[in-house]
Amino acid sequence: MQAKVFRLSMAHPGDLSALAALLDDGTIRAAEIVAVIGKTEGNGGVNDFTRGYFTDSLMSLLARHLNRPPEEIARTVPCILSGGTEGVLSPHYVVLCRSAESLAPSESVAALAIGAACSGDTPFETVGTADHTRAVAQSVRAAMADAGIDDPADLHFVQVKAPCLTSDRIAALQAAGLTSPAPNAGVSMARARAAGAMGVALATGEIDESELDDREFLKNFDRFSSRASISSGVEVLCNEVVVLGMSPAWNGPLRISHRVMADAIDIAAVRGVFSDLGFSGALQVGAQERDRLRAMFVKCEPDQSGQIHGARHTMLNDTDIDPQRHIRGAVGGLVAGVAGDTRIFVSGGAEHQGPFGGGLIAVIAEAAEACKEGQAQ
Repeated sequence: MQAKVFRLSMAHPGDLSALAALLDDGTIRAAEIVAVIGKTEGNGGVNDFTRGYFTDSLMSLLARHLNRPPEEIARTVPCILSGGTEGVLSPHYVVLCRSAESLAPSESVAALAIGAACSGDTPFETVGTADHTRAVAQSVRAAMADAGIDDPADLHFVQVKAPCLTSDRIAALQAAGLTSPAPNAGVSMARARAAGAMGVALATGEIDESELDDREFLKNFDRFSSRASISSGVEVLCNEVVVLGMSPAWNGPLRISHRVMADAIDIAAVRGVFSDLGFSGALQVGAQERDRLRAMFVKCEPDQSGQIHGARHTMLNDTDIDPQRHIRGAVGGLVAGVAGDTRIFVSGGAEHQGPFGGGLIAVIAEAAEACKEGQAQ
């Protein structure tokens, strides 16, 4: 088995022309697409409809190639989107493929492995609760099995898209005599991210079932997952999960590594993940090395203490710009400065995803040895 990763730019949230061209010329086979992860130029909030626009466009395109209804494809091919391309961030999407074509098997070299799973619809009364966490954990385990990854230590990045409550959904719960897990949509998105992060932590063994307590969601930040990236939105009803890791059962030139970020300016973690993948120690990745990059994923969060390295920040007090938009622009610029590339998936809302006030970064790149062999031929 071999993973293939394509990072494609878009001119607007419904622009799938780059993928359409690769499908038409046979570079990508629709049946080999496992998942799509992307950044759209919306606001990243509850009313960010750019995510739904892209998803509908993608499913319609795949339906033409797979001869299946778009609704059916949406249940099996996760399309996980984060809105908000503040600062220098560029709208783009990453197409993750799994090909049966492979190189000669190797017993010593592991390669990028990809797995995905979609749960059943999440009952609205459980969104952001311990029951939601258990459902996410079950889907993470299913995605690991899909990738052929047995040991959680081999996981480097777990992307989850979870549903959230809207005012209409909250009203429907109240009309049915059920208690809403959150008072409004904004809180629901945060609790859904927390539940998802704890679901990843539960599946990877970073927390034990006995430690699971949804009363600690958004409060006890000592509990977190070092591999989770959780988004929440109105465009999904189920939990969509994509796992990325390393496995000797897979081959090919692609590798992945990750680091936790202690805070929003943890450039050592950013440079460290590139070092893990064999990039030179240059201040910025050069043009030639940059060709090795296949995808970059980042989770970040405004430090709720209101300080970074002892100095006050104002992200939490700005009534004009949402704190998540501040942090995406800031951390996106930091990573882009090191990578020399602005097509970075940077998602805010990192509750329980990496250390308090920090987050994580994961990078997929072609192995340096494979790149050198290609240049020599």
